[in-house]
Amino acid sequence: MTNIGESRSHRFFLIAGDLFCILAAYISAFYIRYLDFPDRNWEAFISLLPWILLIGLFFISVYELYALDRKNTISDIVRKILVASSLMTFLTMAASYLFREFAMPRSVVLIAAVFMVILMVIFKVIYLKLTRGSVIGKVLLIGNESNTDKLINKIKHPMLKGTKVQHISGDSTIEHIDYCLEDCDYVVLCTDISKESKSQVIYHAMERNKVVYVIPTLYELLLQRASITPLEDTLVMGVQPFGLTWDKVFVKRVFDFVASLLLLVLISPLMLFVAVIVKLDDPKGKVIYSQERLGKHDKPFTIYKFRSMITGAENKTGPVLATSDDDRITKVGKFIRSTRLDELPQLFNVLKGDMSLVGPRPEREFFIKQLSEEYYHYGYRNRVQPGITGYAQVMGKYSTGVEDKLRFDLYYIRNYSLWLDIIILLKTFLVIFDRSKSEGTGDASEDKDKSDGDRQEVSQTKSRSTLNL
Repeated sequence: MTNIGESRSHRFFLIAGDLFCILAAYISAFYIRYLDFPDRNWEAFISLLPWILLIGLFFISVYELYALDRKNTISDIVRKILVASSLMTFLTMAASYLFREFAMPRSVVLIAAVFMVILMVIFKVIYLKLTRGSVIGKVLLIGNESNTDKLINKIKHPMLKGTKVQHISGDSTIEHIDYCLEDCDYVVLCTDISKESKSQVIYHAMERNKVVYVIPTLYELLLQRASITPLEDTLVMGVQPFGLTWDKVFVKRVFDFVASLLLLVLISPLMLFVAVIVKLDDPKGKVIYSQERLGKHDKPFTIYKFRSMITGAENKTGPVLATSDDDRITKVGKFIRSTRLDELPQLFNVLKGDMSLVGPRPEREFFIKQLSEEYYHYGYRNRVQPGITGYAQVMGKYSTGVEDKLRFDLYYIRNYSLWLDIIILLKTFLVIFDRSKSEGTGDASEDKDKSDGDRQEVSQTKSRSTLNL
């Protein structure tokens, strides 16, 4: 948590530093390759330089390399930079063909990619070393939620050195809250506070120039993007039905069809390889696993995945969530689940129109009914096509709770755009290499489980015993 002015200055510094690292990487690559700067090759590089920097700026923005806070670990930094630099390298080579700058050596581009990773990692590590020592500030947490302790631990992240959290009840008097506001830098409001209390706290905090962070309720998410219009002499908010308009549905469907078709052609060798190793691991079993899920408007459809469990894994138990160390998962299954390769056949679901590339993950009717009993907003997820990946998958982790994932899904539906889909797809590459988004604790009792392909925390419900956890 930083103030707005400091955030902007640091963001500009980080973006400028990354672009300088990209430029330095190419200059170093030329010197390593030729011990000189041959005129013809150098001229091709100069012609491509604006595009190289523009491509770099694009991926710096997509992967938020400028949003380097004190929670980042070295592995987080390296993972983001590796993915970003790989995509930069691919697009730079494509640009050299597109603009017919054939004198730009491929060897220089590849060497520059290595230097790019090294220089950007060094730059960001030095930045963190210089900034992590400062005190973040004092945080006032207001709420009565049962998971308040978990929220406090998130705020008091080990990397957020110097952060102090004071927790007070949401039922506290405004006089007591007002007194606590004097000795804090930031305020966090939980969802269980009444609207009147929230309004009062925000008013008093703004009077004292304090930054307020509000965890939105699911109801408040439904009000997002509401239209404001006068009704005679009364101001009213127009809340649109939950879902996508016909033009958004059309654009999304065209994008899904074209992109899934291209992806199927490009990754067909990879899919063939996965099919072969799945078959070799269990010659008697099927390569493709199919299961009924609920799609848009709760319409059932058959989802396809590469089989990662033994045949008939649920014949005796019925619907049971898998744990991270489940003995029903095959050896090859562990690999393809951790790398998300088991999800690739769902591109055929997208091509058919049952699914989208981006959207809330589809679930079985058994679990949807169970979760809808506790979260009556849960059914809104199925107002759009389910997706192979989604906002909850790229923003959350393996252990993210149902309600938090639901917030991400509802936010996505309310704020859908083609650009948001592209950003989520690009960020999905980070998920593949992030173990925290695919692994649990290995303890089934902690609810950090995964249905055959989906990561979902199971809530405490009356029917929990039927899950055989």
